[in-house]
Amino acid sequence: MHIVIMGCGRVGSTLAHILEDRGNTVAVIDRDPEAFRRLRPAFKGDRVTGIGFDRDVLTRAGIERADGFAAVSSGDNSNIIAARVARETFGVRQVAARIYDPRRAEVYERLGIPTVATVRWTADQMLRKLMPEGAEPLWRDATGKVVLSQVSVSPAWIGEPVKSVEASAGTRVAYIDRLGEAIVPQPGTVLQQGDVVHVIAKESELDRIAIAFATREGGGH
Repeated sequence: MHIVIMGCGRVGSTLAHILEDRGNTVAVIDRDPEAFRRLRPAFKGDRVTGIGFDRDVLTRAGIERADGFAAVSSGDNSNIIAARVARETFGVRQVAARIYDPRRAEVYERLGIPTVATVRWTADQMLRKLMPEGAEPLWRDATGKVVLSQVSVSPAWIGEPVKSVEASAGTRVAYIDRLGEAIVPQPGTVLQQGDVVHVIAKESELDRIAIAFATREGGGH
């Protein structure tokens, strides 16, 4: 794959190295040629000086053959403009933009541009380190409304099909951590002792879902 990255800060340079190490070709764009000093001397990709949403600059970076585009400069507006140009003008399918303001991130997600809301993501990661295990969601979308969260399951559900628990709780199980292995439930999957269940749902629904998983009316082993 060929990936174009706009912004050669700490995130951009790290992303460039990871992508190159995985066998991809990479071009990095930055308006400051000094920024390329963050790239290791052995970096084989292209270093393109210029504004990341300028069409000529993008063309020099190989955007016309790019499989992905990442906008990770320090400016929200520049990132979203560049991401839209990459997708709408050059037809790049895999596009993502780093956004510092989570309110903007919500708007851009609605426009179809996947975003990483830096402030929200960092705050969530810090909370996960500070709070008791399971107290904070494992993932939250850019709007802050949809989360991936671990839920406790009553022993009364052990041995029952996952689909029965889902029906009772009115939600879907995203995956089960079983002895360190992530399992996506199939129609015949049953809950086993020690399973760690994760659901993806609106955060406003988590309390109701947690109660449904923690209790089982008329059941028990």
